[in-house]
Amino acid sequence: MSEEEESPRLGPIPCRVVLVETHYPGNLGSVARVMRNMGLSDLWLVRPIARRDDTQAVRMAVHAGEVLDGAKVVGTLAEALTGCSQAAATAARVAGPVREIKKGFPREIIPSLAEIGTMERPVALVFGPEPSGLTTEDVALCHHLVKIPANHAYPSINLAQAVAICCYEMRLAWISKVPRPAPEPATFESQDQLFRHLRQALEAVGYLFGDKQETLMHGVRHLISRMGPQERDIKLLHGLARQILWYVRTHPGDPVKRESIDPE
Repeated sequence: MSEEEESPRLGPIPCRVVLVETHYPGNLGSVARVMRNMGLSDLWLVRPIARRDDTQAVRMAVHAGEVLDGAKVVGTLAEALTGCSQAAATAARVAGPVREIKKGFPREIIPSLAEIGTMERPVALVFGPEPSGLTTEDVALCHHLVKIPANHAYPSINLAQAVAICCYEMRLAWISKVPRPAPEPATFESQDQLFRHLRQALEAVGYLFGDKQETLMHGVRHLISRMGPQERDIKLLHGLARQILWYVRTHPGDPVKRESIDPE
């Protein structure tokens, strides 16, 4: 699979990343970097403790300075969610009335967000402070609760790692929405030309002899049609036939060993 097939070129992904009271500058920079890796650029900071112009933040935001510099700073989560259609909070534990919101793993929640996000009405991924996580009140403002299935023995995940996981799932969901070009099926004429070329090659090496030639070639034709080949498959097999014919022409003295062939 080519690089373009693995990760097609996407336009802007309408997803806002919201960080609440981020304490460590390195995390700010790392989040900006992973956002750029995954094709996101809309970063909002709610009451940040860390400064985005801190040396460590700038150093960790390798080639993602524009994401960090362009981050919006607001005083409340409600402000950060203004204009969004839906939001998903990330939290390890939750209590109180927010238990009624939809909960799930990133791969269960994020694709549904990708379905509804638009440039006019983006969706949001919300992450809490490193020491304590989101408050119950913050989670209550969101429509979904994302829980990353970490090891129970050590469930605490670094902020930038959590953002990376969720942004990756968002990008994956958007890639699945991009229509892929259908492979070009080989035409009947292409398949018939290949059949004739292969027949020449098989005759040249002595594979076809005796009274079973047509039976054998019927099997070859059936094999080609059953493959449902693409044009690139046809080209590959033409190359194989050409190489066989070239070898026979350049090694005229080589004996051809005929073996009993049973087409059944």
